[in-house]
Amino acid sequence: MTATVAKAPKYDASSIQVLEGLEAVRRRPGMYIGSTDERGLHHLVHEIVDNSVDEALGGHCDHVRITIAADGVVTVQDNGRGIPVDKHPKMNKSALEVIMTVLHAGGKFGGGGYKVSGGLHGVGASVVNALSEWMRVDVRRGGKLYSQEYARGVPTTKVRQIGDVPAGEHGTTVAFKADDTIFTGGLNYNFEALTQWLRETAYLTKGLRITLVDERSDREMTFYFEGGIVSFVRHLNRNRNVVQDRPFYVSKDTPACLVEVALQYNDSYGESTHTFANNISTVDGGTHLSGFKAALTRTINEYAKKNGFLKGDESLSGEDVREGLTAIVSIKLQEPQFEGQTKAKLGNAEVAGAVQAVVNEALGAYLEENPQIARRVIEKCVNASRAREAARKARELVQRKGGLDSFSLPGKLADCTERDPEQAELYIVEGDSAGGSAKQGRDRRFQAILPLRGKILNVEKARLDKILQNNEIRTLITALGTSVGDQFDPSKLRYHRVIIMTDADVDGSHIRTLLLTFFFRHLEQIVIDGHLYIAQPPLYRVKAGKKEIWTYTEREREEAVKELGERAEIQRYKGLGEMNPDQLWDTTMDPTKRTLRQVTIDDAVAADETFDMLMGAAVPPRKKFIQTHAREVVNLDV
Repeated sequence: MTATVAKAPKYDASSIQVLEGLEAVRRRPGMYIGSTDERGLHHLVHEIVDNSVDEALGGHCDHVRITIAADGVVTVQDNGRGIPVDKHPKMNKSALEVIMTVLHAGGKFGGGGYKVSGGLHGVGASVVNALSEWMRVDVRRGGKLYSQEYARGVPTTKVRQIGDVPAGEHGTTVAFKADDTIFTGGLNYNFEALTQWLRETAYLTKGLRITLVDERSDREMTFYFEGGIVSFVRHLNRNRNVVQDRPFYVSKDTPACLVEVALQYNDSYGESTHTFANNISTVDGGTHLSGFKAALTRTINEYAKKNGFLKGDESLSGEDVREGLTAIVSIKLQEPQFEGQTKAKLGNAEVAGAVQAVVNEALGAYLEENPQIARRVIEKCVNASRAREAARKARELVQRKGGLDSFSLPGKLADCTERDPEQAELYIVEGDSAGGSAKQGRDRRFQAILPLRGKILNVEKARLDKILQNNEIRTLITALGTSVGDQFDPSKLRYHRVIIMTDADVDGSHIRTLLLTFFFRHLEQIVIDGHLYIAQPPLYRVKAGKKEIWTYTEREREEAVKELGERAEIQRYKGLGEMNPDQLWDTTMDPTKRTLRQVTIDDAVAADETFDMLMGAAVPPRKKFIQTHAREVVNLDV
């Protein structure tokens, strides 16, 4: 008997598929906008608005208006130069049609259309067009009004003149409706998220007025900051006690880039430095951040030694001079080079020297001209240095006792046998009861359990030396293996999935918030690298006879009751310790069934403000937040 072998498909040149025009974008949208969820949907708005902001950066536009209609149509209107509509010499069609339908087409590549551009490293209007059910572009240019319409990236009309406009009126209006066959979660634009981003954009583009109109809820916000990044720094410090009333500011054009820096000290213990390149937030920093840090440390040390604040070989570290610092570093350059797909880190080598030289000169002069401010700043830095020394001694004392030594893991840690960090995960749980269930229910091959007792210290209100006195925080740092402060090394992280698993009640939420604050302020790179998660334990068990359904939301519970009938028993789970080990494994720890929420920092500025408002020293902003959102509470323990 002979086996029949299927004939292998022919593999030659004819097998290679070429996707024409924008078809590739529609086939693989995630390659161009990252995802097709809410984040990708907002990316479409960012791309079109960025084109208008580029006009403003070039001095050609001072107002951008974004409107979200009730049917999901987004309209972006600016008073820039207007997209050129004359025939493109190479493509033999209108430049407007080329820009809207051809990938990598635009006025930002040859150096003639824009000196600097934030949209240069975006995906472009053509990708937005491809992912839209329909789009219409109106151009006001040379006293004429031109228009073209598209359906899923394909022109449905020619570029045509449809009227005249008053002399001197110019600009571009883009209206589009995202394709709901691609964005299957719906066209749910988040007003607050867009507001935060547009406010940031307005701060970074001095003199640009940005208006957001949401017709769905009859809301409108306008942002305009004549002070630019100085206003940005004031905004970030609005709930903090500042050391100097007026922020330091410098703006200087160098051969490498335009350097703009604003900074102001406050009485907190954290650091809030945010960097931007061509208005793009560089959350991972880069050469502009390196240059700024080097200049700040050098300039303050030079002034402190020259004026007798430091003696002999004494010097202030980078951490010392950045304690309580709020700073914005914004640069504009012609050819930005970003590292990685996320473009979160700037790589231009020449930028570091440019930023360092500008800040050295200007900050040195500022300190000399303002001796009283300089004294207050230096005294704060010296106090930080003393606290850092105390923290070092505390760390050494703990290490001698085995508290921060990776070779002496804490006794309460139930470690896993897996030694490859990529395969290992750590569950941080509250209390011995939940810890006991988790230890018994886990897969000990790759799951480690660390129970914490009570609520850890609120690190937003404490220096590192005091933080290291907290037993639970020391235990956590030891288990992670990364150390903390100036010895922090993310490459030594022992688990590449760090999972916060707390009870589904008010205390559990508070503990989770305290842990998130600690990670954001002292172990931020773990969050940026995507290693931090939040477990989602079930809220209810709905049972009828031998059948039971675990539900994670109120809606799921209602559907389960309908499925099992009115006689179904409903049990509300507030504590993980209420579950036996098998139940905890089945619902919350089994990788094939569990739900984990990855913690990300989409907007570092917004995260910074939120932690400061919720966990900082100022009470009025927190009180206002609670009063504003009190009616949104769904589950409140009484």
